[in-house]
Amino acid sequence: MSTPHPYTVEPWGITEQTLDPDHLPQSESVFALSNGHIGLRANLDEGEPHGLPGTYLNGVFELRPLPYAEAGYGYPESGQSVINVTNGKIIRLLVDDEPFDLRYGQTQDHERSIDFREGVLHRRALWTSPAGRTVRVTSRRLVSLTQRSIAAIEYEIEPIDGPARIVLQSELVTNEELPLPNADPRAAAVLEAPLRAEEHTHNGGKAILVHRTEHSGLRVAAGMDHEIDGPEGMYMETESAPDLARFSVTTVLDRGAKLRIVKYIAYGWSSTRSLPALRDQVAAALTAARYTGWAGLVAEQRGYLKEFWDNSDIEVEGDVELQQAVRFAMFHVLQAGARAEERAIPAKGLTGPGYDGHCFWDTEVFVLPVLTYGLPHAVAQALRWRHSTLPLARERAAQLGLRGALFPWRTIRGEECSGYWPAGTAAFHIGADIAVAVARYVRATGDRDFERDFGLEILVETARMWRSLGHHDAAGLFRINGVTGPDEYSALADNNVYTNLMAQSNLLAAADAVGRHPHEARALEVNTEEAASWRDAASAMYIPYDEDLGVHPQADGFTKHRIWDFENTPPDHYPLMLHYPYFDIYRKQVVKQADLVLAMQVRGDAFTDEQKRRNFDYYEALTVRDSSLSACTQAVMAAEVGHLELALDYTAEAALMDLHDLAKNTKDGLHMASLAGTCVALVAGFGGLRDHGERMSFKPRLPVGLTALRFSLSVRGARLRVETTHERTTYTLREGAEIPFLHHGEEHTLVPGKPLTLDIPELTRDTPPGQPAGRVPVRRQGVPDAHPTGPSPG
Repeated sequence: MSTPHPYTVEPWGITEQTLDPDHLPQSESVFALSNGHIGLRANLDEGEPHGLPGTYLNGVFELRPLPYAEAGYGYPESGQSVINVTNGKIIRLLVDDEPFDLRYGQTQDHERSIDFREGVLHRRALWTSPAGRTVRVTSRRLVSLTQRSIAAIEYEIEPIDGPARIVLQSELVTNEELPLPNADPRAAAVLEAPLRAEEHTHNGGKAILVHRTEHSGLRVAAGMDHEIDGPEGMYMETESAPDLARFSVTTVLDRGAKLRIVKYIAYGWSSTRSLPALRDQVAAALTAARYTGWAGLVAEQRGYLKEFWDNSDIEVEGDVELQQAVRFAMFHVLQAGARAEERAIPAKGLTGPGYDGHCFWDTEVFVLPVLTYGLPHAVAQALRWRHSTLPLARERAAQLGLRGALFPWRTIRGEECSGYWPAGTAAFHIGADIAVAVARYVRATGDRDFERDFGLEILVETARMWRSLGHHDAAGLFRINGVTGPDEYSALADNNVYTNLMAQSNLLAAADAVGRHPHEARALEVNTEEAASWRDAASAMYIPYDEDLGVHPQADGFTKHRIWDFENTPPDHYPLMLHYPYFDIYRKQVVKQADLVLAMQVRGDAFTDEQKRRNFDYYEALTVRDSSLSACTQAVMAAEVGHLELALDYTAEAALMDLHDLAKNTKDGLHMASLAGTCVALVAGFGGLRDHGERMSFKPRLPVGLTALRFSLSVRGARLRVETTHERTTYTLREGAEIPFLHHGEEHTLVPGKPLTLDIPELTRDTPPGQPAGRVPVRRQGVPDAHPTGPSPG
């Protein structure tokens, strides 16, 4: 599954030491910069060559039709696709009239790097033009984590072997030409020229372009301003047109002399603000950035990241590549959510157009748990965005004959954008995923104001949806039929265990919140009888169990299906969804991504230890991991049931999903859920963290390939540090009030200034289960083989 990759392995950064044009699309995603509001793919400063140009604003999209061969009632009528907005990254360079283009002449050196503690993309190049002139180019680029609307570039040119006439053209380009889309249905739909010009202005070194989307009606403004440092007598001019603004500077540089330009870029968008208001907002952001200066922006970036790493770093000893990968993951998860500010966190963040820029359940189940204990204010912002979409969710529920609110499977603004009913609308679990994220955030932070003002309404409306979707049968059991769980290779099933258990949590959380906020509950027209009905449904929730096999079926009847013919499935026929019809996949025992296994992670309190072991072994032989969401969950549960080396293999697969391009689609953007899942695999897997109830619990255990694991958590204003080796774990309360917790089932209380060191019990090891033929995870280097492929369960 692994492929050669051009990155160095280092604990605090990533470096690309050569430029491979064929590898550009992937590296543009890997080195992408974002703050949750602005996203810049790592296209070269000069604009070309490129893999996929990309500049994104969170929430900016265009509508597109969703055609159906046979339409039906309740089918979404239009989709939403993220668009490539005005590109402000471009700084073109001409050396003695020849464009600086690495496809021509000779590139003697090219390197790009990011230090995750600095948050700045560094680049250097040594290039000889076809005419024989050699120049050195260095640049630094950032997207500010402190000034939400700002990105900036420092670009410097130096002749090496004699004087050269230099022209720099700093540009804003709208509706730039994009490569043709590929055949992968996971890739974004490409929209041509989605922005219509409204205004273009320039003054001195500053220029602003204002555009509007034709169908979604969103106004977008982009601006640039410049500082120049070079020899006397430079000629400068600025021009603007509807889709282009250009600032040019021309000079002759002697050998060893330098021309330096700092480019400040600002973005803003709105669905309601006037053109003058948005234009002036961008102008003000540019003024503030120039006041701060390049050095100030870099200093602010370092300060922000220092605080983040002090509170959230995960340290791994024994595997340097995994250490790099987890910090790479945390850096990008931070970038995706830091300044999203009541906007969605898309499945690809703002690193590429994959999945049309949509937000899925990935956010609440994989990304928000990481941010909850590291950057909780970003979680509150993400959940406030969900709250803002409640009116649309209520409309969708009513359209389908349900009470309460039905959140969309995939969306940008809040409307359902999935044109495939079985994998989209039928995945009702999204409501519970959001509700459980609300409950987790409130437990972890104690933010009752958020619960009262935002969380309560989400909990109430999702509980109402479950109460109207499910029903009590003749025996009094509460059943939820015709739904799709996390595994997209099983659709429209009855009583999916994950869905039922998450709905149960949702119903109980809503009833509890109503009790804490009776006044606000009355305003939502919740009475005692309705809240009692939620508790009744939760207590009567039906959870299928196969007595013959001694395992939980993923949903009613799943274990009675024929098992997929893994032995005769060619390796190049994965993912199955691209090579086999869904009607065949749906009828077989084959799992795209962890479903029942995920249920055991998020609702471990609903299973005994023996059930977890039997369930994990059974589903391990059926799960093909055609989704990047799977490996991290399998890692967590493999660790819990004692298959530690297998857990390490899955952790590495999640961690290296993009660095090794395991799914062959990193070019479309990074896999945010898999990146976040890397952190979850380490903290919840090897750290054993569970947060099902009011008290956090830990069951730390390390695999052979790791010698130590250290991580920090923010809990109710306290900062908890956990350090574990193979023999013992030390818990330290760095600040805050005392914390009660469980260590391997034993109760303890941690107080400030008194670290607590506890022994780790001996582990009784069982024979690890096998995987489907050809789907064994790659072994970590130096770790002995411990889990050969075994037969599928019968």
